[in-house]
Amino acid sequence: MGRTADYTNERCSIAATLEVVGDPWTLLILRDAFQGVKRFEQWQERLGVARNVLAARLKSLVSNGVLEPRRYSERPPRQEYVLTAKGRALSPVLLTMAEWGDQHVYGVGKGPVHFVHKTCGHDFHPHLACEACGAMVEGRDLTRVVHDQPAMTVGEALEASVAIAAA
Repeated sequence: MGRTADYTNERCSIAATLEVVGDPWTLLILRDAFQGVKRFEQWQERLGVARNVLAARLKSLVSNGVLEPRRYSERPPRQEYVLTAKGRALSPVLLTMAEWGDQHVYGVGKGPVHFVHKTCGHDFHPHLACEACGAMVEGRDLTRVVHDQPAMTVGEALEASVAIAAA
């Protein structure tokens, strides 16, 4: 769903993710959703994005099961948007992107915000760990394995996930 890119014929999980959340406005909408923003007017005011662009991005996030509309007013009819489990699963992605920006754009300790781990009170810096053994993982610690059977295209996979969500 990128601004001009079409990843639907790719066979790649990164391309699939970009097709759903790869637009810059979409990522900022999600950032704000994690900060508690739920209503169209709040996003429009915070982001300054054109109303038609915001409406299109929200519609896409809903159709991809990342946000769920919930009616909060009957007269006039109004709805707010809440993160689904699928949407909440993007939290580590956004936290890692924020960490990258802090380190490589602003400079260590110079970013506009930082996160504190409530349990221990220390600044939070995300790291990848292996689910099985708990070891910290870097790219050089991984081996890429391509499946023997051909994968669905991004478009086919998205159609299937929408169908499953609708069932």
